[in-house]
Amino acid sequence: MLKPYHQDCFPEAGCDEAGRGCLAGPVFAAAVILPQDFSHPLLNDSKQINEKNRYALREMVEQTAISWAVASLGPDEIDRVNILNASILSMHLALDKLKERPAFIIVDGNRFKPYPFVPHATIIKGDGIYASIAAASILAKTYRDDHMLKLHEQYPEYNWKKNKGYPTIDHRRALEKYGPTPLHRKSFKVKPLEVQQGKDSESR
Repeated sequence: MLKPYHQDCFPEAGCDEAGRGCLAGPVFAAAVILPQDFSHPLLNDSKQINEKNRYALREMVEQTAISWAVASLGPDEIDRVNILNASILSMHLALDKLKERPAFIIVDGNRFKPYPFVPHATIIKGDGIYASIAAASILAKTYRDDHMLKLHEQYPEYNWKKNKGYPTIDHRRALEKYGPTPLHRKSFKVKPLEVQQGKDSESR
């Protein structure tokens, strides 16, 4: 069971992002304020939960949270300010959208920029420790996945419905064949695809 809060300065908002390591599409971030006594046996880091449970947990978080919000920044902005700054800025934008201003902020990872007049703490692997950060990871992940499914319809050859813009073999093959789309991050360098004979499961 994840911890309900980091300190006793309530309300406390948890923040996390999704899509930082992708080659295409926006980065999404979420901010969530949960009740102090909140607990749920399935809630965890979104990467540790299957898709069906992620969407069930999203519905639960949206119904239970005191306040929640999701924000995103697209590839052009990512290229302009770099992915770290875009990730932090998208978290700030999500915090701006909360209906209740937090008294404290906890953030997954070890990098963040101060949010005006609200203290914060960065917590490595915080999405597997604190419920509000895990809830934020669920929202950021599922809303980004939904967005990438829509973008897939524009560029189906890149298989974003499956890889969500991450640098999988199929995505990198499509990049080599078709080149980048306007939705790819131009500042991201992609290593040449090397397929070792006998190890390429997708070609079998």
